[in-house]
Amino acid sequence: MLEIIFSPTADEVRSSLVRSTQKTSLEVKKQVASILDEVRVRGDKALYEYTAAYDGVTLTSLFCSKEEILRASSLLSDELKKAIDVAYKNIETFHASQKVNHPTVEVMPGVYCWQKSLPIEVVGLYIPGGTAPLFSTLLMLAIPAKIAGCEHIIVATPVRKDGSVDPAILYAAQLVGVDTILTVGGAQAIAAFAYGTESVIKVDKIFGPGNTYVTEAKKQVTQEGIAIDMPAGPSEVMVVIDESTNISSAAADVLSQCEHGYDSQAVLVIIAQNKQEGQRIANNVKEEIEKQLSYLSRKKYIIESLEHSFIVIVYSIEEALTVINGYASEHLILNTKDFSALEEGTKHAGSVFLGSFSPESAGDYASGTNHTLPTSGLARSYSGLSLQSFLKTVSYQRITYEGLKKLGPTIIEMADYETLDAHSNAVKVRLAKEEEERR
Repeated sequence: MLEIIFSPTADEVRSSLVRSTQKTSLEVKKQVASILDEVRVRGDKALYEYTAAYDGVTLTSLFCSKEEILRASSLLSDELKKAIDVAYKNIETFHASQKVNHPTVEVMPGVYCWQKSLPIEVVGLYIPGGTAPLFSTLLMLAIPAKIAGCEHIIVATPVRKDGSVDPAILYAAQLVGVDTILTVGGAQAIAAFAYGTESVIKVDKIFGPGNTYVTEAKKQVTQEGIAIDMPAGPSEVMVVIDESTNISSAAADVLSQCEHGYDSQAVLVIIAQNKQEGQRIANNVKEEIEKQLSYLSRKKYIIESLEHSFIVIVYSIEEALTVINGYASEHLILNTKDFSALEEGTKHAGSVFLGSFSPESAGDYASGTNHTLPTSGLARSYSGLSLQSFLKTVSYQRITYEGLKKLGPTIIEMADYETLDAHSNAVKVRLAKEEEERR
């Protein structure tokens, strides 16, 4: 548990800090492909049958009724509803601030260019409901979709054994203003999003995390031109500490990540003056992890996750940055005395948490930032979910006659060299016609 690695080089970071990604078996790939084909061909009937087979529930409707959604509020405590309300407001405030004002630019006299952000028209949001009902994910996905102005927002989430949807998920949906809730989970829900059925409208982009089958389904439908939010892997955190860090906080951050699932991963980076100090801090954190683990409910997930988690001991901020940027974590907690220097040097991370009072759980739930983030080192090239994820940017240009007179020779010269005569002709005929009319 928590293997210790001392002062790794950049190459050693990538080779030693091996992610706990599980290769999708050929059997899972075949099963997902079969599910996708069945839903594509048989539509609603296949959705009913898969829900009965996999969830053990015989549905009478594929969607939650408005009455069920409204009733959810009465099934939750006032404390939980207040907590969800606070999270909703913070997430809404932060994502609304991401609206971009695109200016019109006159790139040369008479040539005007600008962009406009337009909402993706139909989006499908997958909300897991297996080992934990992730109502927080509904907030993270549906709030920016609403702010963006997506015309159709469809939520898919699996039912519980009694055929109902978790009331916290329904309350969050009601709060955001989403009332189309497909009570289907797994790869079959992704298939319904991707292809549409008699009851489910085909979506333009699919969002949301899920199990191995959901993840594989998202991968397979992208090969057919269906857009998804981002490739997904097991959740991960890197926690950076030093001699000033409260040990209980460091241990709690490691444990909170590991409880996500069997394949989650935590990397604890200790900045120490020497090997002995680093080893001492590492031992103290390990002891505190054992202490806190004794009273946590999801021990079975945590214990297995800790088996493929690591402690890295380094001796300077520069070495710490080598590890931080080499690993490119989904979540990065900089809980050190001089965290600003680390923040300044961080190039690759999905979401960064600064100082001793910024736990990763704040971002998961209620600080306002989005918890849908790149994993498996993809923070080197992918961004986390934002308002822009639900928008597409269209470019525009308007050129006056005077502008085309100035720009035209450039276009003609370039088009002629590429032997695209029709392109240059599109300029020539306009200029010739206008010149003739002006005579």
